[in-house]
Amino acid sequence: MNYTLHQLQIFLKVVKTQSITKAAEELHLTQPAVSIQLRNFQDQFDVPLTEIVGRKLYVTDFGQEIAQVAQTIIQQVETINYKTRAYKGQLSGRLKVTIVSTGKYVMPYFLADFVKKNVGIDLQMDVTNKSRVLSSLENNEVDFALVSVLPSGLNVDQLDLMQNRLYLVANSNLKLKRGADSSSIFTDMPLIFREKGSGTRQVMEEFIHSNGIFIPKKMELTSNEAVKQAVIAGIGCSIMPLIGIKNELLNHELQIIPYAGLPVTTTWSLIWPKGKKHSPVATSFLNYMRKERDNIVSKKFSWSEGY
Repeated sequence: MNYTLHQLQIFLKVVKTQSITKAAEELHLTQPAVSIQLRNFQDQFDVPLTEIVGRKLYVTDFGQEIAQVAQTIIQQVETINYKTRAYKGQLSGRLKVTIVSTGKYVMPYFLADFVKKNVGIDLQMDVTNKSRVLSSLENNEVDFALVSVLPSGLNVDQLDLMQNRLYLVANSNLKLKRGADSSSIFTDMPLIFREKGSGTRQVMEEFIHSNGIFIPKKMELTSNEAVKQAVIAGIGCSIMPLIGIKNELLNHELQIIPYAGLPVTTTWSLIWPKGKKHSPVATSFLNYMRKERDNIVSKKFSWSEGY
């Protein structure tokens, strides 16, 4: 047999996602490239690793066993790399962070300099929905999670990073009727919500309920980016985090609609299970965050104070 580490990594991603397309997306490869490597890996075995039933990919029992061995091999290789870096005096290891989807506008700025200064660190950042973020946290699969609304029912420690302000936003071409207050926008167009379980949706629903606002027209989309593009296209309006619409405001594609009680303010917080024993890499990152948090906010997010 003559398989490569690259083939093992691709096979593990296919096993995890149960999809060649999704594996390609997560690996930042083309679908044909993943298919070719998967086929080359399969050619080294007489027993099928995967099978297609009704256009859906399934991993066979044999494939699951090979995946377990492949995972062990990859981990051992990573251990060799970490030990080599540590021997040379470098901080080494893996830093695993999971963040809610809107957090992609926040977390990279807090990670950038730390990762640059510590080249021996392998960063794994998963951008996903809130339910998967909390599941990863509960199952102790990550070092830290970034959320804008603290989870209820989970015993966590936290480090607050910065404010998260949400405004009523519409297409820049929208003109409110003369003499009408801003609440008339909800009768003129749908209010676009994120999917159930989203932290942004939770904040929106709490604001609407506490202010007794009647919403006759509603839409639901499954990502912050999808909501933003729909609002730009003029399909509806939404209550959105300022952090995710900076460029669109500057480019005059979106406008903030003044509304009583807005913005709603929450806090971006780094959280982890209470009592968790951090790895040296995670401990170093946490110390770095405590020291540099205010500097990063001042340098990278000062623009937000103008709204």
